Amino acid sequence: MAGRIEDYALIGDMQTAALVCRDGTVDWLCLPRFDSHAIFAGLLGTGEHGFWRLGPAYAPGAEPPTAARRTYRGDSLILESEWDTPRGTVRVTDFMPPRDGAPQVIRIVEGVSGRVPMRSELRMRFSYGRVVPWVHKHEGRTVAVAGPDSVWFDTEAETYGKALTTYADFTVSPGERIAFTISWEPSHKEPPALPEPEQSLEATEEFWRDWVEHCTYHGPYREAVVRSLITLKALTYAPTGGIVAAPTTSLPEDIGGVRNWDYRYTWLRDAAITLSSLLRTGYREEARAWREWLLRAVAGDPENLQIMYGIAGERELGEAELDWLPGYEESTPVRVGNGAAHQLQLDVYGEVTEALHLAHMTGLSRNDYASLLQLKLIRYLEDHWQEPDEGIWEVRGPRRHFVHSKVMAWVAVDRTIKLIESGDADGPLERWKQLRDDIHRDVCEKGYDKERNTFTQSYGSQELDASLLLIPQMGFLPPDDKRVIGTIEAIQRELSTSDGFILRYPTEGGSEGVDGLPGDEGAFLACSFWMADDLAMIGRVDEARKLFEKLLSLRNDLGLLAEEWDPRLQRQVGNFPQAFSHVPLIDTALRLTASGAYGG
Repeated sequence: MAGRIEDYALIGDMQTAALVCRDGTVDWLCLPRFDSHAIFAGLLGTGEHGFWRLGPAYAPGAEPPTAARRTYRGDSLILESEWDTPRGTVRVTDFMPPRDGAPQVIRIVEGVSGRVPMRSELRMRFSYGRVVPWVHKHEGRTVAVAGPDSVWFDTEAETYGKALTTYADFTVSPGERIAFTISWEPSHKEPPALPEPEQSLEATEEFWRDWVEHCTYHGPYREAVVRSLITLKALTYAPTGGIVAAPTTSLPEDIGGVRNWDYRYTWLRDAAITLSSLLRTGYREEARAWREWLLRAVAGDPENLQIMYGIAGERELGEAELDWLPGYEESTPVRVGNGAAHQLQLDVYGEVTEALHLAHMTGLSRNDYASLLQLKLIRYLEDHWQEPDEGIWEVRGPRRHFVHSKVMAWVAVDRTIKLIESGDADGPLERWKQLRDDIHRDVCEKGYDKERNTFTQSYGSQELDASLLLIPQMGFLPPDDKRVIGTIEAIQRELSTSDGFILRYPTEGGSEGVDGLPGDEGAFLACSFWMADDLAMIGRVDEARKLFEKLLSLRNDLGLLAEEWDPRLQRQVGNFPQAFSHVPLIDTALRLTASGAYGG
């Protein structure tokens, strides 16, 4: 049975990632890319769908023991888990070396005290648990083959097969180290090179140490910021610069419900805000790589801009359901692909333009095509900003005139005007200034409820939407504008949970609401960070700090956040770890640090 979402640790090699539970079980791993088929899909099913457990031996029928302690080694993505048993203490070090050849998961068992009986249980199931591979020996190595995939298992420990599972039973003494490695290779190619676990561990630690040294943030929340930056780096597909929203699919926003989506793709919105956080913390190379990814993905077709693409810029992300998987805690359907890829979301134009603007303002080397793309995006918006769309939250109900979408269209025009005024692009300046004014007037007239002194989710609606919290952050209105303050206070009243966290928008429980889906969802963590930002901007800095630190307390013991927090179940929900949660964490930390709003 899969653990709670917050029970998992992330390891990865900047091309794919694995989730490791507290009991030492790898329940999720896609090879060779984030969006490849899983070879361990126990997270979304049962042990029959693939897992790899490595930990102290336990009695048949009992639950595997959980680690007493676990941590990342310094500022790295190297996981260290320790078990205290009646016979002694043992440590398992899990990591994936930054790729130079075959992708690998390396697990090193080290005796700390006593003599501890251990067991490795490896059950590989390809194609999301559907295919049992042919497991056999090849020149002394264990290999599992099915179709185009082969996975090679290397260890000094003696192994044996039983019930379509590969086992190793062994005992470790103090100072003794035994390594286990799986490596992926296309099945038609020669076997991958024999692993060198100790050298790979040293190189992996050095990689992360060197990368973290580039961080320019040294404020009071450095631990949380650095862990979030490492997580964002882990979600970046190194060959292209594309950034996945999360390394998982179908972890539910509503336990037992249908709000289960595949997040292993690059959302322009998520990637754009990730870029802004990276730029503001010193990571220009990642920002440059993302800009290059964007230019390749959009190519010469900005009129057909998608809200998301594959990690190499793929456009076709057809959605399907895997009916053989029972889902995380029976949350079905399990989906792969994402049918929202072709939605119209006008806010994306604003997020992309804002990211390009920030890159330009922070001195990222000029790219003429990036400026040309920005001009093309505005020409498209000029003709389409008045259309209804699906909005930031990808609703599957009818299109509406979402206020946030209009605000971000204004942002796109505003930032492009600034590009032209700087002399780095040419365009119809006066015409676009008029367009900017027209959009602003339209939003203030049609998206604002004078009676309640708040902006609303969409034109003519009564509902609120937490995306309205971005109005002052984007510069659409100043923080001290009464309409901004009224909106912040209305969202606090109507979209706040009993814990003080913020919902995205009202849901309708068992019936279908604005998003076209039944069921509820948890508090959206990004929106809660946005509230902390806004409170700081309007001078309520002590309240902002308290909310921020309360949000930090929701992180698991390794500093990781999913997409949402379920206030009823008091647990994390949604895909994990989620870029759209870690980015605003960084942004709020920077804002609070700049304002001096922190304790201690």
